[in-house]
Amino acid sequence: MKETIYAADRRAEQLGRYIVDHKATVRMAAAATGVSKSTVHKEVNQRLKETDYGLYLQVREILDINKSERHIRGGIATREKYRKIAEQNADAAETKHLDSETR
Repeated sequence: MKETIYAADRRAEQLGRYIVDHKATVRMAAAATGVSKSTVHKEVNQRLKETDYGLYLQVREILDINKSERHIRGGIATREKYRKIAEQNADAAETKHLDSETR
């Protein structure tokens, strides 16, 4: 049982280091380490707080920044999504127009 606790403590520290070193989001940390977003949240908010409070504070600062900026990133992603759709529609319309000219 103690080995499991120590492994979880190490994982919490690794996740915390990754977030601090890369200024990563929870999603980025989860993808990089192969664990779920829920696990990342639990490790850095509960376990890391108990095992390395200084690192926890650094992680918390980055995650708070990410949280305050997420609506901006979401808006950018939405705008990019619709820009790509518009480009695809324009390309399809141009191809259709060219096809009708050649007939």
